[in-house]
Amino acid sequence: MHIEKQFRELENIEEIRAYNISNIDLFEIVPQYQKPIKIPFCNIIKYVQSDVNMFIPIDDGEDFVINRLGWNILQRGNINLEDVEGRRLSECSPFFYEILKESFKEVYETKKTKAMRIYYYISDKIKTITNIHIIFEENNLFLISDYNDEFANKKTEEEQILEDNAEKSTLIEYFSHTGSYYMTNNEFTWTQGIYNIINRNRESSDSFYNIIFDLVIPEDKPLVQELIKTMSPETDTYENIIRIKTWDGTIKYLDTYLYSKFDENGDLISHYGLFKDVSLDSHKHKTRPVDFMLNGFKYNSRLSLLIEPLSRRYEFSEGFYDMIEIPSNEYIHSREIIDNIVEPEVRENIMKLINGEIDELNEILTFKVHGNEDNLKICELFIERFKYGNNEHSIGFLTDITNIKKKQEELIESNANKNILIKEVHHRVKNNLQVLNSFLNLERRAYKDDPNTILDNMQARLSSLALLHEKTYNTTDFLNINLKNYMEDQDKTLQGLFSAKKITFKSDIDENINLSIETITPLLLIVDELTMNAIKHAFPDPDMENKTISKTIKLMDENKCEFILKDNGVGLESPEQLINHNLGWEIVNSLTKQLDGSIEIMDPEVGTEFRIVFPTKFEDAGETEDNGGN
Repeated sequence: MHIEKQFRELENIEEIRAYNISNIDLFEIVPQYQKPIKIPFCNIIKYVQSDVNMFIPIDDGEDFVINRLGWNILQRGNINLEDVEGRRLSECSPFFYEILKESFKEVYETKKTKAMRIYYYISDKIKTITNIHIIFEENNLFLISDYNDEFANKKTEEEQILEDNAEKSTLIEYFSHTGSYYMTNNEFTWTQGIYNIINRNRESSDSFYNIIFDLVIPEDKPLVQELIKTMSPETDTYENIIRIKTWDGTIKYLDTYLYSKFDENGDLISHYGLFKDVSLDSHKHKTRPVDFMLNGFKYNSRLSLLIEPLSRRYEFSEGFYDMIEIPSNEYIHSREIIDNIVEPEVRENIMKLINGEIDELNEILTFKVHGNEDNLKICELFIERFKYGNNEHSIGFLTDITNIKKKQEELIESNANKNILIKEVHHRVKNNLQVLNSFLNLERRAYKDDPNTILDNMQARLSSLALLHEKTYNTTDFLNINLKNYMEDQDKTLQGLFSAKKITFKSDIDENINLSIETITPLLLIVDELTMNAIKHAFPDPDMENKTISKTIKLMDENKCEFILKDNGVGLESPEQLINHNLGWEIVNSLTKQLDGSIEIMDPEVGTEFRIVFPTKFEDAGETEDNGGN
């Protein structure tokens, strides 16, 4: 058993951290000191959700007699009320006496209510948090306690919708470098944007103190103290810029807006805070995968991310201003831009969205740049309204598909290769993102305690698919793609991604192998999965020299290929265990079936070796779908 105490000046609250407390530590069987007295409103107290505990001061406030304990604390101590009532607190529960005696003495002498918070840890993990208020009333001390235990409930459909809306709100906050919180019943609820700003993960104790104010630099703490002193029914809003220092030493400037709500007696009901990161270099520290996606919107002239397009708080990425051909510093956001949309039904639906008659808009429209009939752009517009908390938000995407539409018209009567090109332009990104999403969902369950593995795996897959898209979009022949060029470029990509591992990637690919895009896509993903499996398991000693992962792909005949991937690592102790209990193996098997191929684990003298045999051609999945629909 170990106890730590800390006083948080900004919140004016004392925190107690108790480690590895067992039930037998809470109470002891001791003789009764005096008979308990009758408690006013005893029956009413039974229906109060919080624990109401009553203590009688004795020995001039040096000790206290237990007169009543609430149901929760009795249950935690596995004890009945008659076993503790009328006993001295110091004798009956030395544990609670040790952590409460000073606060009890203070309230007894000053007659002022005091707030405390007790954290109960098991093996350095918070199991229970108790918020308490100590009140002096009618010469007795009352301790009001609320408990917050860990629990997990299955999400209802409504909770899932709220969670989805929270994710959209998170995207809005991220793009605008903002975050917010609200506080009711002395508990804080923080949005993800706050954690983006302070650059750390959510912690279970964050609900019980102001995590932003805790990071305020010493020079700006007077601003926070001024805020705490001045917030009242007469001064219920506060605006200022404060500076915080994150855990990695970064100084950030936060534009701060706070609002408090009070009841008719002047007591605080709730508290709301909005923080915007206005640091000059806040946009330079990009470390998470979502940054790459958002940068794609920021710098792409044909894609635009619309943040709050239905609000005066709007923020649009650069692509929007390129599409309307007005510099961002000259653009004035107004509904007049809707007049430049050619299709009247689209204009009508946009107005319905603005007026709240519909919640979602997904349209293809023709836009007259500056109202000019000779400068038309075809765009795809998606906007969604949603609620998060008590606030209504909107988010949207605007895509310039003018060139795509022109290509469609040019290719509509072309040969089979051009039909494949149309299909790839429409579906390839969508299908590949669906595949990645499926992998991500599988790995979130399999590696929920190892997020770095998920990020490494996803980064390798994204890099391979990006390489595939980059090369194939520059060609019109999707049936005869040279495999050797792809594999050599993939080696360079993997070498860059895992340079810190000091692994050499080698390839020996028959230069006469030409495959379709439908074959190369799963083949590249198989290489990623087997490579990441080797990186994870083959080289447990980081100082091992000459670490190598090699792949060989040869033609067995004109219709069949042999693919061998091997490493010179420690090898497999039990191939059966890999087959039965490895998510990566399941993914590789699924991808091999897509190739209409077969896979086997070889038995090399050194390391691990996989052999896959697959056909060079197989029936086009897209044509199969078309035929099946006729």
